[in-house]
Amino acid sequence: MSGIWRDGNQLRLLINGEDYYPRVFECIRAARIEVLLETFIIREDKVGLELQQVLIEAARRGVRVVIAVDGYGTADLQHEYVAALTREGVKIHVFDPSPRRFGMRTNLFRRLHRKLVVIDGQCAFVGGINYSADHLGDFGEMAKQDYAVEVSGPIVSDLHVAMLRLLRPAFSEPSPAQPSREPVGDARVMLLERDNERHTTDIEDEHLRAFESARKHLVIANAYFFPGYRVLRALRNAAQRGVQVTLILQGQPDMRWVQAFSRLLYNYLLRHGVVVYEYCQRPLHGKVALVDDEWSTVGSSNLDPLSLALNLEANLVIRDRAFNHYLHEHLLALSAEHCKRIELERVIRGYWWRAPLVFLCFHFLRRFPAIAGWLPAHRKNLKPLEPIDKARGYEEEKTG
Repeated sequence: MSGIWRDGNQLRLLINGEDYYPRVFECIRAARIEVLLETFIIREDKVGLELQQVLIEAARRGVRVVIAVDGYGTADLQHEYVAALTREGVKIHVFDPSPRRFGMRTNLFRRLHRKLVVIDGQCAFVGGINYSADHLGDFGEMAKQDYAVEVSGPIVSDLHVAMLRLLRPAFSEPSPAQPSREPVGDARVMLLERDNERHTTDIEDEHLRAFESARKHLVIANAYFFPGYRVLRALRNAAQRGVQVTLILQGQPDMRWVQAFSRLLYNYLLRHGVVVYEYCQRPLHGKVALVDDEWSTVGSSNLDPLSLALNLEANLVIRDRAFNHYLHEHLLALSAEHCKRIELERVIRGYWWRAPLVFLCFHFLRRFPAIAGWLPAHRKNLKPLEPIDKARGYEEEKTG
């Protein structure tokens, strides 16, 4: 396991873009030394444009601003957007840039899926929220339900190191920020990463340890739920020893096939006493879980083959009763007010003809990461971006 428990942290749960964007932008506006930002998606909508503006203002104040985006998730930034940032000294790097083939993005697997911000080495944000307007309620019925954490304290130093480690191959300048390890609160926090090198199973392993230790209740709210055998067995075993195991999954999915795969597991889970809800108000994009009265996790990692075996991910694992209680109360309200409970009788109706399909799909998807693993792993493959011309948008700098 790569993570180290850090005592003395302060935490705040941020729910949806309404909480997240104002707070992140406020902290960037207050930055005096450095802003490091990683994300899967930046879009040129009202959120992406406000992000651009606060980063430009920071750079004009002399703040070092460095961004890493994913080459698949952020594939469509235009010349004007990139140029406005780079003119002010903002450094932009893209993870695994690849050309389109017949207008299609080809670099689907092994994505930079982390969503991290570290400001002046003093405060940080970790979660699943991208920089796009579909994380705001006024986007409409497809607005996403999602979560992030604002944190200060000794754990920020670990986040700072993790971001610099990713950036180092493309950007080797030393950081001007000096994170403090002085305690500022009571929460115990650990950063876990999933990479394509030494830490390929750390996030999944920590979930398993927590699930196997559960004694009272266990709640998972996850957008793309299709875990492996070990996690499914841990959930089954917890329910059978009397733990109240509750899953909150997508009921109004942003991708129909994701919901279809999750539903392949319902019969197994429900038969063993797991309670399954589908969140129906809007697409669920969250990646959170809690166990008993203290343990919880928030981050970018889904419990599916892409997150657990292919993507670069980052989660905070938290031991704090107040945070756990707040998240638990929120998820209970979510399940009571905006979810439908899935009943076993409904799932097993017609199951006899779906059983062979379930078996084949499950075993294929569980082996999919190994199949995709035949492709070269993307290891710290970042390229600096520079604007080129209006017709072609942007490209990585030709540095050899």
